[in-house]
Amino acid sequence: MDFGYFYIKEETIVKFSDTKPIMAWEKFSQPLETLNDAPLYFNLKMSSEEKKEKARRESEDKSSELTTTQYLVETIKQLQTEVEDLKQELKRIKSVPSGKIGLAFIIPGALALIFSIYNNSNILAFIGLGLTFWGALFFFVRPVKYVQSSLLDSTAISTYKTVDRIIKDLKFKGKSYYIPPYPKEVYLPEYLKGLKDPVVFISADTGGMPSIEELAKSKFILENPNGICVAPPGLGLLTQFEREIRKDLAKLQLTELCETLPPLIVENLQLAKEIEMKIEDNQIYVKILDSTYKNLYRVEENLKSVHLLGCPLISAIACSLAKASGRMVTIQRDNVSIDAQTIEVWYRTVEG
Repeated sequence: MDFGYFYIKEETIVKFSDTKPIMAWEKFSQPLETLNDAPLYFNLKMSSEEKKEKARRESEDKSSELTTTQYLVETIKQLQTEVEDLKQELKRIKSVPSGKIGLAFIIPGALALIFSIYNNSNILAFIGLGLTFWGALFFFVRPVKYVQSSLLDSTAISTYKTVDRIIKDLKFKGKSYYIPPYPKEVYLPEYLKGLKDPVVFISADTGGMPSIEELAKSKFILENPNGICVAPPGLGLLTQFEREIRKDLAKLQLTELCETLPPLIVENLQLAKEIEMKIEDNQIYVKILDSTYKNLYRVEENLKSVHLLGCPLISAIACSLAKASGRMVTIQRDNVSIDAQTIEVWYRTVEG
């Protein structure tokens, strides 16, 4: 059926024919193939299709971002599992050989002493004492396995690169906040057990801090405020600090901590050649010379998160400050020399 030509103006479509004018709603109620020369209807349909296509693309982007985040979370869990396995393997290597050698000397020594008593033999007595002495020496003196410092950097790089990818994908531009854990001896209900684990909150922007309820859930991604919670890179060193001084750092004052950590790090653990700590109001200044983890700050590595979280040693000091002060600690800024021999860090305590 020939309808002639149509002119569209506002809501009325006028037809130059023998019939009466056709209203817009009558024309749009017909199929597309019967509406010759109807650009308005066609534009509306195209607009609807574009909206659907845009919504589909947004859905795919969100799905891809969620998949990437899940993959990174699984990668971090796998790395942490591998670290624990390596610790168990090192413990096994350190304990088994010396224990076997000690028993190999003690058992014959004890037998020689027993036979010397029955036979009244001085020779067997001296042999038994000598074997027992060396057995006790091998049994109680454990061998320590030393590794190159570059290997420590290699094991830590993968964690920092993973955090770099997470921050880049989620477009985070905030700071890191070391949140102090509750003391071990304090009783907490089951739903608040997560508050006893030290964590680092990386904020998406410079917004607020997560509530206790959010932290207690032990979630990786937080929504109010937006950010993520990760395990501190220096958590293992923090445990080593407390094992060395045989005391919970939460029981120390900040002044005591600043007097205890430098000799502990330099002399006992030999993680740096020299370290200096100063307290200035709510700021703590730390200067480290020849750190074991200095290679993480080199330009060729280009690690962003090492300045955000600090190297394992800087991170362990931040965890210690948070436990001793009972307040959140953030790394305001750091300054690294060109050869990475000198590292200066400015911490700041934040009221929760």
